[in-house]
This record gives sequence, C-alpha cells and structure tokens, in this order.
Amino acid sequence: MKRSFQLLSVSLLFAANLAFSQGNSAVVDNIIKEATQNSQLKQLAHELTDGIGPRLVGTPQMKQAHDWAVAKYQSWGISARNEKWGEWRGWERGVSHIDMVYPRVKTLEGMQLAWSPSTGGKTVTAETIILADNPDSITFQKWLPSVKGKFVMISMNQPTGRPDYNWQEWATKESFEKMKAEREVQTAAWRNRTLNTRLSAKNFALALERAGAAGILASNWSAGFGVNKIFGAHTTKIPTIDLSLEDYGLLYRLTESGIKPKISVKADSKEHGMVPTFNTLAEIKGTEKPDEYVMLSAHFDSWDGGTGATDNATGTITMLEAMRILKKVYPNPKRTILVGHWGSEEQGLNGSRAFVEDHPEIVKNLQALFNQDNGTGRVVTLSGQGFQHASEYLPRWLAAVPESIRSQIQTTFPGTPGSGGSDFASFVAAGAPGFSLSSLGWSYGNYTWHTNRDTYDKIVFDDVQNNAILTAILVYMASEDPQKTPRDKSILPVDSRTGKPGAWPAQRSPTRKGGVN
Repeated sequence: MKRSFQLLSVSLLFAANLAFSQGNSAVVDNIIKEATQNSQLKQLAHELTDGIGPRLVGTPQMKQAHDWAVAKYQSWGISARNEKWGEWRGWERGVSHIDMVYPRVKTLEGMQLAWSPSTGGKTVTAETIILADNPDSITFQKWLPSVKGKFVMISMNQPTGRPDYNWQEWATKESFEKMKAEREVQTAAWRNRTLNTRLSAKNFALALERAGAAGILASNWSAGFGVNKIFGAHTTKIPTIDLSLEDYGLLYRLTESGIKPKISVKADSKEHGMVPTFNTLAEIKGTEKPDEYVMLSAHFDSWDGGTGATDNATGTITMLEAMRILKKVYPNPKRTILVGHWGSEEQGLNGSRAFVEDHPEIVKNLQALFNQDNGTGRVVTLSGQGFQHASEYLPRWLAAVPESIRSQIQTTFPGTPGSGGSDFASFVAAGAPGFSLSSLGWSYGNYTWHTNRDTYDKIVFDDVQNNAILTAILVYMASEDPQKTPRDKSILPVDSRTGKPGAWPAQRSPTRKGGVN
C-alpha cells in the first residue's frame, strides 16, 4: 500500500509539473509583448535619476525617492508602502565652489564628500600642504601642528592621468610596464605614509581637524577609466573635498615645488539630525498560497557623487518594470509577489537585513528572491548560492525564458552563498533562497560604480529590458511552480567580517541608529 501511494504521489507530481511546463506560454508571451511594446524603463530612469537624483541614505532625496516609488506602484494598482527600519544621520548636499586663487585663478573640478560639514556660508581661503612622509606615528604627531590653517592633501599624486586602456592601445610594451611598475612602487610608498600614522581613516581625519586644518583634499581616482570614486567624509567641523585627478595633480605639483598655492572653498550642506529610514515594499497578493512569497529585490539608495544610475537605479527600474508587467498580465498570482527596494545597502545591507529580522514569517515561506545590483548589463550569471536543490528548480524556471536571453546565462550549481556583496545575501544568510542576477560589466567596477559619472546616459536600456523580461518570467514561474523550494544547503553562508559560517547577519540595536561619525 505504501509503495502504491508513493507511485501515485510521483505520478501526480509529474502530471502537475507537465501541466506547469505546458501552461505557461501564454503568460510568458504576454510578458515579452508588454515589455517590448510598452516599456516604461526610460521614463522611470529619467524620473528617478534626473528628477530626484542621488539617493544617499538620510537625505531628503532618499525619502522623496521612497514616496515616488509608492506613488508609482499605486498608479499601477499595486499596493505599496514605506516601512521604517531605523534612523540615520540626516544630511543634505548644497553647492560646492572650489577655486585656485594663487598663483593664478582657476576654477577646480571637485565636490564635497557625502556628510561633509559645511563652511557655514563662508568662503575659506588657505594654502595647501601635502601629508608628510613621516616614518612613524611619533613623527606624525610632531608634524601635525604644521597643518593649522591649511588644506591637507591626503591622496597620492597619480603618475599618469591616462587610463590604463589608453596605455594598452598606444604605448610600447616597455613603456606601459615601466609606468605600472613606477605606479606600484609609488602606491606602496603612499600606503606606508598613511599606515605610519597608526590611525584609522576616521581617526586620521579627526586628528587633522583637531590640529586646526582648514579642510581635507582627496582624489580617489580609478586608474582603469580615470574617474573619481566618491565616498563619505569623516570630519565633523571642516570640509572634505574630492578633486579630479587633473586639478589635484596641479595643486600637488605646485605645493611640492614650494609655490604654496591657495584655494578658496565654499561648501554648503545642512544637518538634519537623526531621521527615519525606510524600505519601500509593494505586493501583488497571492490567490492560492498567499502566505508563500516570491520576491524581487534591489537596493534603492546610492552614493551621491552622480545620480546612482547603474548603482542601483538600473536594478530598481528592472524590478519596478517587472512588477508593472506582472500586475498587467498576471494579476492573480498563485503565491504573493513582493518587491523590496532596500535602504542603506551601501552602508552594510542595512535595509534588507532589518527586513529579514522583522519578517521571519516571510523569510520562512520564501519561494525565491531575485536581486539585481551590479550595473546596467544584461544578466549572464545565475548561481545556486549554495542551495543543494537549486539545480532542480532554477533550470525549470529558466526553461520558460526566451532562448535569446537564456542562452547568455551561465548557471553554477550549487554555487556559493557569497560574502554579502548585495541584498540577496541577507536572505541567504537566514537560510532563504535568494539569488543574484549578475550582469555584464559595462566597465561598472572602474567607471560608474560609486563615481560622479554614474548618470542616466550610462544606462543601456536594451540590456535593462532584457533583465526586466527575465525577472518577470522567473517570478511568474516561481509563483506557479507546484513545488515549494527546499531549504537544504550544501554550503553554509559565511560572515564577511569574521569568516565564520552561519553567524550573519548580526543582531542590531533596537533603535537601529546609523551614521558616519
């Protein structure tokens, strides 16, 4: 009797899977038709990046973006809300005016870093000084008084302003190798110069501030494409300015040769105290299994040097567009479809980690989550993220994807959990099947990622449309699948900070307050 029951169960499951495979073509066709004939991607990107702009956690623009997303979903008939997960230091960028006024007048290309203090409405004019090559921390402490009333230059002067691909194309092999060797030696020497202070980046900046520096000048240049990486300031009273390689190099050389250039800086910004921070959530309620979930995922925040176009407006509009399409062609899903637009990913996956902590009932009943983060390129990699049985259901869902999209995707099973590079890791660490839709580079790492060049014009909309179609189909297939995904993992998630398995995400304080100083 038991054997007969098992055979019957297998037969029923096979029949259900066959019906599942045969019955999806109409919905898939409609997904493709809606995505290609009525795409909203360009308008969504324009409104988000050009209209609202950068979305640094704790800024008014971040809250504006959350409200915009809720309104957009509601206009499509999709239930949406902003869910508070904590607090962050509220800060708002103003104008940055930076000019060299001696030995000649030149307007400099640069901007204050995120969370930089303002100059209080004043223009600060002072000489520049280069961080000295102190052999140890004692010598550094003796040198500190010399920074009083000056702008301190804390970045290495790059030996070339040409990106490496330029050298590869035009230089002789010997010349290119010589430049790289010299740069490597110079980089190591400058690293030792900063390490010899025996201070962390934050404490180093604060030491300069306490010594009376007028401000800090940096140039975080990417050698690959010649753009500046834009991060956050550590000072509390004096401005921290990031300059282009060209203008930083000019000041450095003038300072090094004893000409004592002077610059004028006016940096406006506003402090707003601790402000609430949010995730934006939207859902299409399931009809047969409303307490099981398929999730779309992308972080909403950005650094604010550019407008966060490829990090991560492209992931954001992929999920917005996929949800819009699904609501139109698949309004009554079997499982609940939920999208998370996460806040403060850039500071440590904070929004998604909070969601995982706050919603164990969703994490427990998660069929699958699909996250997209790494730029504008079409998805080419899908890993099983260490889930032992992912090779059984992911290929089943991918089978419904058009061959022109599917053939470009390399799958890896069981794969590895990852070390916390994006929000899917928050779910994987909790044992839930979260997957990264990893895309082609389009020079993401060395050109747009965290730079002032991360703007609307860098978006490749054909590739983003590809990703919206892929995401919508995967979500549809996961929702309709008669089987619930198992949770067995062949590899434990790893805490990116300790290297120990299974200990992440860490518990956070009840107030969930964050900031940079």
